[in-house]
Amino acid sequence: MTVGNRILQRTRRVNVEIVKAFSELPVAVVSDSMSRVFAGGSGLRPMHRDGNLAGVALTVRTRPGDNLMLHKAIDMAEPGDVIVCDAGGDTTNALMGELMLAYAVKKGVAGFVLNGALRDLDGFRETNLPTFASGVTHRGPYKNGPGEVNTPINLGGMVIEPGDLILGDADGVVAVPYDAAATVLKAAQAKQAAEDKQMAVIQAGQNDRSWVDKALEATGCNLGG
Repeated sequence: MTVGNRILQRTRRVNVEIVKAFSELPVAVVSDSMSRVFAGGSGLRPMHRDGNLAGVALTVRTRPGDNLMLHKAIDMAEPGDVIVCDAGGDTTNALMGELMLAYAVKKGVAGFVLNGALRDLDGFRETNLPTFASGVTHRGPYKNGPGEVNTPINLGGMVIEPGDLILGDADGVVAVPYDAAATVLKAAQAKQAAEDKQMAVIQAGQNDRSWVDKALEATGCNLGG
C-alpha cells in the first residue's frame, strides 16, 4: 500500500449520543474546555446560511485542487459523517460544487470541512448543509489523485483522526479527539452552566468587576493614583 495514495477503513467513531450532546454547545465553550489550543484555523469559514455542524470525522488528504479522493469519501460516507478534507489550504481550484453537495445530502452526510475552496456558493447557502471552507472560486477541480482516505490529517495545526468528533459554528471549527470526547463533554457542559449563571448575574446588574483592577495591580500597572 502506497503512503500518500491509499484508502483505509475507520476502526472507531464517536457515538451518536456524544455527538448530540456536543451539538448543543458553542464551539468556543468546547475550545475553552480543551485549554484553547485546538483550532482548525481562522480561515475556515461557514459557507452555508446558518446552523451548526456536529458529526464524526471521515478524513481526506488530497493534493491542492484535486477531488478524486473526496468523491471516494462521499461514496464511503455513513449518515452523520463530517467529511474533513485537507487540500493544503490552496484556493486556486474548487474541491466541490453543488452536484457533489446534492449527492452528499442524499447519503446523509452531516457536513463538510474543506481546507481548500468550493464553488456554487449559492447552492451551498440554499441547501444549507453545514459546510466550512477556506474560500470560493469558480475554477473547477481535477480528478487525478493521489490522496488518502481515513488517515490522520492536520488543519491549521489541529490533528484530526478518523472517528473524531467535528464541531463547527460561526466562530469556526474544532475537533475533539475520540479518546477524550466524554471527558471534554463533561467539562464543556460544566463551563456552559457556569457561563449561563454569569450571564444571569450580568443581566441583573450584579456582576463583580473587582477582579479587573486586581489583575492590573498584579502586573504593576499604575491605576491612576
